[in-house]
Amino acid sequence: MRYLFILILTISITSCKSDKSVNSDLERWQETADNITIIRDNFGVPHIYGKTDADAVFGLLYAQCEDDFNRVEQNYIWATGRLAEVEGEDAIYSDLRAKMFMTEDEAKANYDKSPEWLKELCNAFADGINYYLYTHPEVKPRLLTKFEPWMPMYFSEGSIGGDIERVSTRRIEAFYEGKDINQFEVEKDIKEKSEAEPAGSNGIAIHGKMTKSGNPILLINPHTSFFFRGEVHVVSEEGLNAYGAVTWGQFFVYQGFNEKTGWMHTSTYTDVIDEFEEDLVKIDDKLMYRYGEELREVKTYETTLKYKDGDTFKSKTVPFYRTHHGPITQSRNGKWIATAMMWEPVKALEQSYIRTKQDGYKGFREMMDIKTNSSNNTVYADAEGNIGYFHGNFIPKRDTSFNYRQPVDGSNPKTDWQGLHTVDEHITLLNPENGWLQNCNSTPFTAAAEFSPKAEDYPNYMSLNRENFRGVHAIGLLSEGKNYTLDSVIEMAHDPFLPAFEVLIPGLISAYDKIDKTKELGAAVEILRKWDYKTSKESVAMTLANYYGMNILRNGKRPSPMNSMELFAYFGNDASPSAEKLDLFKSTLNYLDETFGTWNLPWGEVNRYQRLNSDIRQKFDDNKPSIPVGFASGRWGALAAYGVSYTNPEAKKIYGTRGNSFVAVVEFGDKVKAKSMLAGGQSSDTNSPHFNDQAQRYVDMEFKDVPYYKEEILKVAKETYNPGKRD
Repeated sequence: MRYLFILILTISITSCKSDKSVNSDLERWQETADNITIIRDNFGVPHIYGKTDADAVFGLLYAQCEDDFNRVEQNYIWATGRLAEVEGEDAIYSDLRAKMFMTEDEAKANYDKSPEWLKELCNAFADGINYYLYTHPEVKPRLLTKFEPWMPMYFSEGSIGGDIERVSTRRIEAFYEGKDINQFEVEKDIKEKSEAEPAGSNGIAIHGKMTKSGNPILLINPHTSFFFRGEVHVVSEEGLNAYGAVTWGQFFVYQGFNEKTGWMHTSTYTDVIDEFEEDLVKIDDKLMYRYGEELREVKTYETTLKYKDGDTFKSKTVPFYRTHHGPITQSRNGKWIATAMMWEPVKALEQSYIRTKQDGYKGFREMMDIKTNSSNNTVYADAEGNIGYFHGNFIPKRDTSFNYRQPVDGSNPKTDWQGLHTVDEHITLLNPENGWLQNCNSTPFTAAAEFSPKAEDYPNYMSLNRENFRGVHAIGLLSEGKNYTLDSVIEMAHDPFLPAFEVLIPGLISAYDKIDKTKELGAAVEILRKWDYKTSKESVAMTLANYYGMNILRNGKRPSPMNSMELFAYFGNDASPSAEKLDLFKSTLNYLDETFGTWNLPWGEVNRYQRLNSDIRQKFDDNKPSIPVGFASGRWGALAAYGVSYTNPEAKKIYGTRGNSFVAVVEFGDKVKAKSMLAGGQSSDTNSPHFNDQAQRYVDMEFKDVPYYKEEILKVAKETYNPGKRD
C-alpha cells in the first residue's frame, strides 16, 4: 500500500510539473504575441511588426506556419535527419548523412555556445512554431510535435539543402552497406545530372548611370522548387526591416532587401567541398589513420535510425566514422574517403541574420568577413549607389600543386586546408565601369563583360570558368540596354529568346538539307527553319525544339565527356553525324504523335502550370484545370526559367515544378521601390484566396507593387491581428 501511495504521489508531482511547464510556456507565448502585429496585405503577404528582433522572429515563424506548416515541418524533418520516420527505409541514408555532419547532441552544444542575441532568436523560432501548434489543435504534425531552439543549427544558410546535398547518399549507402559503386553507376550519376533541370538563380545589379531614375536596380530571381519559399516582410524596433523570400522554417530573409541594401544569392562554382583519401592502419583493434609522421585515431560513432515500415516503426543501428577532415562518406579503390566542408552553424546563422540589417556597403562588406555563406555567390545593390558582386564566401586556402577536383591524399599534411582566404582575396566586383553585373550560376569571369575579373589572377579552385546559356543570354541583353526602369528590368528578365536553340537547331536543318531526300521530316523542319528562337505559348517550333533537345540530352551519343553547352554545340554543327540528328528528330516526332496524336502542337498546349493541392510533391492530372505557360527551361537559356524536376506517369503534358518562384525587382533611392511575384500564391491552404491568386499574373508577367512602408501597407491591408487572435 505504501508503494502504491508513493507511485500515485510521484505521478501527481510529475503531472503538476508538466502542467506548470505548459502554463509557463503559454504565458510566455501569449505575452510575446501581444508585442506582435501581423498585417496581411491584398495578396496575403504577412508584414510582421515586433518590438524586438526576437518578437519579430516569433511572429515570422507563426505566420509561416499559418501559410505552410507542412513545408516548415518537412524542412526540419529532413534537416535533423528524421526523414525515414515519415518516408520509410529508403530515406535512411539521408538521415545518416545529416547525423554524420552533426549529431543532435552537437546541435544542442552549438546552441549552448551561441551568443545570447542568437539564442533569443532561436528561442523565438521555437516559441513561434509551438504557439502556432497550440492555437491550431486541428493541425496534426506528421512527426514534430514540439520544435526546439537548437533545430536551426541544422538549417543555417538558406539554400535548398546547402552544401550537404552535394554529398551523395547513394555512395554513403554503398560504403556503410558494403556495396560496390561501379563505373556504370558513376556514369549513371553523371548522366542523370546532365538531364536534370538546372538548379540555380539569376542575379543582376544595374548602376544608376544605366537607369532612368539614376538609382541602382537589383533583380532578385531565384530558381527553386515552386512554393519552396514564402514572401514576407519582417520589422522590429531594433532596426530590422527586411522584405523578401524566406525558406520555410528559417528566421531570416534569405534573398531580399531592406530600405538601404539588397542581396541576391546564386549557387556558386567555388570549390567548397573536398575529399581526402585516408590511409588506415589497425592497431590493437583500434582503427587509426596516417597523418604525416603520426597515427591518429578514427573516431567511431553509432546512431540508431528509425524508419517507417507500413503502420509500424523499425530501427537500424548504424556506425559511422570521422577523421579530422570530416565524416567518411564513401570508398574508392579500397581507400576510405572523408568529406570536408564548411560546418560552422553558429557563425552561419549569425551571418544569415546580420546580413538583413545592414544599411550600406561598409557594413555589408564587414558582414561578408564572417565567411560562412559557403554555397552562394552574392549580387548586391544599395541606396548609396553601389552595385557589387561576391563570388563565394567560404574559400579554404589550398596547395595548388594538388588537384582538388579529385580526392587528395589525406595522409599528406600539405593537402590540408590552410585556413581561409580573406574576402579581399576573393573574386569580387564593385561598381564596374560598364554599369552592370550579373551572375546566372555562370563563370565570374564574364560577370561584367570586359570589366570582369580575370581568371589568371586567382587560384583555379576559386571558380570553374564555365559559362551557361542563361549567362550568355543575360550578357547579350545587358550589353544593349540603357535607361532601365523596374518594368523594363522585368521585361528583360522574361526575354523569350533561347540561345541554346540558336546553337542547336542549325545542325538539324543542315543535316536535313544534306541527306533527307524523302523530305519525310520536311513540314516540321520548315517550322524550325523559320523560327526566331523565341518561346511563346503559341509556338509550335518551341514544342519541337524542346522535345528534340531533351532527346539529345538523353540519347545523343557523346564522343567524349561533355557538358550541355558542349553537347549542343556538337550537335549544332557538322562534326556530329547528320544521320544521327535526323534519327533523333524522327523519334522526337514519333513520340509526340504517339503521346498527343500530333507533333503540330503549340507550346502552351503541352507546357502547363497546375496546383491542385498543398502536397509537397504534386500529382499532376491532364484532365484537371491548368494554365498554358510560354516560359521554357533554364537549360535553353531562359532567364525566366520554367522547368521540371519530377513527373508522374499518368500525366502526359509538361507541368512546371521549379524555376522562377519568388522574383523581385528593387530600386534604391530616397525611398525603396519594388515589384514582386510569387509562383502560385502565398498560402498552401486550398481554401485560401491566396492559394493560387498569383498564378495567372505569374504567367502574364504581371508583377505586384510591394508595399514596404507602413502607410503603403495600410492602404492594401486586409487583416490585422496578433498571433493567436486571428478571426
